[in-house]
Amino acid sequence: MTAPSSRLIVAIAALASAVAFLDGTVVNVALPAMSDELGGGLATQQWTVDAYLLTLSSLILFAGSVSDAYGRVLVLKIGLIGFGVASIAVGLAPDPVTLIIARALQGAAGAFLVPSSLALITSLLQGTAQSKAIGQWTAWTTGATLAGPLIGGVFVDTLSWRYAFLFNVIPIAATFVLLARMKGTDHRSPDARIDILSAALCTLGLGGIVFALIEQPNLGWTHEAIWMPLLAGTVLFVAFVLRQRTATHPILPLGIFTVRNFWTGNVSTFFVYAALSLNGFVVAVYLQQGAGLSATLAGLASLPATLLLIGLSSLAGTLSAKLGPRLFMTSGPLIMAAGSLLLLTVGEDFDYWTQVLPGLIVFGLGLALTVSPLTSTILGAIGGERSGIASATNNAVARIAGLVVIAVLAVIVGGTLDLDGFHRAAIATAALLAIGGVVAYAGIRNPRPASQPEEATNKPG
Repeated sequence: MTAPSSRLIVAIAALASAVAFLDGTVVNVALPAMSDELGGGLATQQWTVDAYLLTLSSLILFAGSVSDAYGRVLVLKIGLIGFGVASIAVGLAPDPVTLIIARALQGAAGAFLVPSSLALITSLLQGTAQSKAIGQWTAWTTGATLAGPLIGGVFVDTLSWRYAFLFNVIPIAATFVLLARMKGTDHRSPDARIDILSAALCTLGLGGIVFALIEQPNLGWTHEAIWMPLLAGTVLFVAFVLRQRTATHPILPLGIFTVRNFWTGNVSTFFVYAALSLNGFVVAVYLQQGAGLSATLAGLASLPATLLLIGLSSLAGTLSAKLGPRLFMTSGPLIMAAGSLLLLTVGEDFDYWTQVLPGLIVFGLGLALTVSPLTSTILGAIGGERSGIASATNNAVARIAGLVVIAVLAVIVGGTLDLDGFHRAAIATAALLAIGGVVAYAGIRNPRPASQPEEATNKPG
């Protein structure tokens, strides 16, 4: 049987991941409408975002190991079905409690979607084809992230916020149609085993830590509902890490963290994606509540950055494979930081064209230079057999970064997302991006030329 084409592989991976990335940001512009219809105030808005991130972050390492053990296509199908059912539940939610539970289920399903879809690329494609495919995947999935506010805004203004989630059924169905053309291409480990105890320790440990980070701004560190889950989660996660040293089938092979580009890339990922989450949330909400734009116009505001990302990511991935990723992973975040600082020109006399657009164009250019080389470098440092857990680890870092920065949003903006708060968020975003760029410059090493011994490219340390 002939191997599937790279176009088919990228289409499946991008479609499957895009729904998870899309729902991570489409909710931002839908929050005011959700709150108006269902009630619950700011607490419901925060938990509508954080319930998704909580389960996604807690389960993603487990999902990555399941993908490596039992096959990317199988896990992808499970994630797609779960995400479709949960999306319908969100769209039909009659009250805040049902909404938050459904969002948590969406996050759990999303944990199975993202690592398995990206691992599909890294396990079936190699070399330049893999770098180009990752660039395309990055362009479309990050584009979906940035387009989320626009899509959500259109639905909010023309129909209802509910349709923004019910719409997920269409790309999910399309992905199943494409998957039908990939018979016989799944890769499964013949001695596949999942350490259930490790899975429980990992999920509960991350869950406790993440829950404490979410609720800490509301209750404070001294509240028993904060320090007890934080302490328990930390103990459980430490126990999980210790178990990985002796487990026959570890969920998180600790050896991957001896690869310099992998661990350094993940540190850079934390700062870059914390900045992306902060910027996306603040811009989408402030343009509506502060500048008075409609949901659709607030969504359209990020379109220039989306178009730059989609248009340039594949090229950036290809150039990174030829020139090395260090230049792109350093300059990209620094350019984004400059774009974020340009948002400081936003004033009481609001004008999108002179105050917002220039910053978003610069931001989008830096983003296009960053995300594809970053993803390719991290996954390329590990290899195909463990691509599922490598992808899951990187995605867990990115999601937790977003969750942490949203959890401390009140501290960053000074309590209120007014103009001063918007400016504070822009400075914080720029600072996070600058740190991400400096980490990449200090830690990332370009792969050796093809003429050098192959084993040198994955040298630990």
